[in-house]
Amino acid sequence: MIREFLYKYYIDPIRYGQAYTLVDTLTYALILIAAVYIVYRGLRRYKIAVDDELVLATLPFVVLGGLLRVVEDTGMITSDFRFLLITPLIFFTVFVVAAVALFAGKLAENAGLVARYSRVYGGVGIVACLLSTAALVWFGLSETTIALDVLVAILALASVSSLALWALLVYGAKWDYASNILYKLLIFGHMLDASATSYGIDIHPIHYVEQHVVGSNLIEATGTAFSMFLLKIAVLIPAIYILEMYKKEGSPGLWHLILLAMIVVGMAPGIRDMVRMVLYV
Repeated sequence: MIREFLYKYYIDPIRYGQAYTLVDTLTYALILIAAVYIVYRGLRRYKIAVDDELVLATLPFVVLGGLLRVVEDTGMITSDFRFLLITPLIFFTVFVVAAVALFAGKLAENAGLVARYSRVYGGVGIVACLLSTAALVWFGLSETTIALDVLVAILALASVSSLALWALLVYGAKWDYASNILYKLLIFGHMLDASATSYGIDIHPIHYVEQHVVGSNLIEATGTAFSMFLLKIAVLIPAIYILEMYKKEGSPGLWHLILLAMIVVGMAPGIRDMVRMVLYV
């Protein structure tokens, strides 16, 4: 019974690329919450400040996660190592790379080799993103195509919707704190996800499908993938308010990690979906 349960809800969806279910979605959400707390305790132990610098230096690894998913989507990797680039295993893959780069940067800072650890940490992420992008560009030029019009359309949609939501919060709700760079990144990451999903399902010639439970049910109920914008807004507005209230009374370090986790779950899949559509894979 246990073996069948594990294969049905965890192993087979990864192996065969099946859609997410309520069971594995809730499981991965709980793992994410636990991971945030464990990382928080680990950073405190090694005296690494959990602040804006850490979050911003981590962003290249968020982008890397999305790019590596597309590398797997292209089929360039044919061995079983490709499973390490499939959700949710890719989170652990990128986490290990990021953790090694982070502590290497901290050691370099302690040794006086660099002024700030973030230069090494973020630098490794940027180099990894450039290498991944180069591989994807090569694939697009040699195997499929690089649809720049798709790239422009999705980025424009994400930018306009992000600006509109930000303006609503700052000028409509008078939430001046929404101008914080991390809140802006949170908004853009999720609007990018909504834009890529909407474009891919309703406009792109391939007509992609939504794999997540909540999103797929909403799209089915409304008849359009553009309803994802309403879902994102319905989540982001109270989330930003609650986060700001917690920031004032709770731990600033944990606030940064929670915010980073929320950026990841929006921006990484948004980048992956957008790049897939640009390459037609």
